[in-house]
Amino acid sequence: MRIGVYICHCGLNIASVINMDALHEKVEQMEGVTLVKDIQFMCSDVGQDALMDDIEEHDIDRVLVAACTPKLHENTFQKVLERAGLNTYLLEIVNIREQCSWVHMDHHDMATQKAFDLIKMGIAKLSLLEPLQIRKTKANKDVLVIGGGVAGIEAALTLADSGTHVYMVEKEPTIGGKMALLNEVFPTNDCSICVLAPKMTDVQNHPNIDLFTYSDIKDISGSVGNFTVKGIQNPRYVIIDNCKGCIDECSRVCPVDISNPFDSGLGKTKAINMPIPQAIPQTAFINSDYCVGCGLCKQACPADAIDFNMKEEEFDFTVGAVIVATGYQGFDAKRKEEYGYGVFPDVLTNMELERLLNASGPTRGKVVVPSTKETPKKVAFIQCVGSRDETVGNPYCSRVCCMSSMKNAQMIKERYPDTEVTIHYIDIRAAGEMYEEYYVRSQLMGIDFIRGKVAEIQIDTQGKMLLRYEDTLECAVCEENYDLVILATGMEPSNTTEPIARTLNLTKRTDRFLSIAHPKMRPVDAHINGVFIAGCASGPKEIQVSIA
Repeated sequence: MRIGVYICHCGLNIASVINMDALHEKVEQMEGVTLVKDIQFMCSDVGQDALMDDIEEHDIDRVLVAACTPKLHENTFQKVLERAGLNTYLLEIVNIREQCSWVHMDHHDMATQKAFDLIKMGIAKLSLLEPLQIRKTKANKDVLVIGGGVAGIEAALTLADSGTHVYMVEKEPTIGGKMALLNEVFPTNDCSICVLAPKMTDVQNHPNIDLFTYSDIKDISGSVGNFTVKGIQNPRYVIIDNCKGCIDECSRVCPVDISNPFDSGLGKTKAINMPIPQAIPQTAFINSDYCVGCGLCKQACPADAIDFNMKEEEFDFTVGAVIVATGYQGFDAKRKEEYGYGVFPDVLTNMELERLLNASGPTRGKVVVPSTKETPKKVAFIQCVGSRDETVGNPYCSRVCCMSSMKNAQMIKERYPDTEVTIHYIDIRAAGEMYEEYYVRSQLMGIDFIRGKVAEIQIDTQGKMLLRYEDTLECAVCEENYDLVILATGMEPSNTTEPIARTLNLTKRTDRFLSIAHPKMRPVDAHINGVFIAGCASGPKEIQVSIA
């Protein structure tokens, strides 16, 4: 057995902590080690060429590389072994960067000893390795897309257009996700649903896409090329093929009024309803949690589409790859008690304002103060509610909140020029393409920007909302009345992310979003082969980044 050991300096990432000379000397004395080399960057052409030459010149039959995580460059070194005629599985990667130098920066001697111990264990493993042969097996080329938001839609259509068969599973009665609920999208202020609706229709009509809405994934087993998927399609009590989408006929006779979740609870709907006018599929559904079973909708339906005997249906299929596009959910603003959300009726979230601005929303596009139903004269936006906030466990920036507030503020100023609009911010983050220009445009429209945190919202003696805030640019603590307050709530992982992560054995970051293999070189790959992550499932993103 002739083992070659290659110790990578990784610039100063490893060499500034670990005593490379001492490590080299100790490894050189180990039994079975034929050659030890220190190389500045093992993954570079110089490092790869040295490895290839040494295998041929010194008859090396096993290779140990002490460097960074094998997730990054194991495949690189396997290819070198293959070119040199050595079995690619006679390679061991020892991680002395992430698992040693980076976590023991202040303990050089201990880090050096740990690096030696890791290498010693790697050599012991190498002595037991046997050459393996790659076997070919049939791989299924179909793909499962979990989630029917804009990221899932774009992924499904891209694959389907290239000839790949796609199964899309969406938990809601319609695809479209959060984007379908927006009024307009920055920085162009295009109509959101006008952009999205054609793509939603394309998903439904595409011959290479099987769409499962109102459905849940129950289990995914197997590995890359051969995943078995099991799920349940929940009963909507409306036959999709029969329903003509004439929701007024059946909802008109329904006696049950409920809060409309697709209007963020601001509007009312019926127990039988269609989530949004552009829903795909264009089919009503009955919310069984509220339906009283009176049967009036069945009598009124001209297409005989109502079926109260409908049961949940199981489905299963096999795919070769899985794309997780489970999206995000908004931060629960009630957790920031100082802002009175859920207590003061005139404190809303940005998403609730989106629905007020939307022509298909509860007020048909009119922005009104909920308590008075009048047009607000003064509106305040409070940024970073549930983002960049250690007190609620969300230290990260949600990326879209600054731009979203500016967009909605612009919409208010365009429709109600006399309304005073103020944005209370910590830092304005406008780093995307044409974002800075958007920020300048907001200022030119007369939107005020006050840098500083809002401490609390109270009701004054006249019954008006009073904001107490700091203005860091003026070095002052101020108080001011507003008619309407909008909370720019941040993003959190959707409630389906956790069960999907457990099912697929995916890792999560400390912020609870799904981990990707590498933020620069593998930004959509999960740590499991054959599983990919799209959109906000891996962290807050704008629409254009989610579909890139």
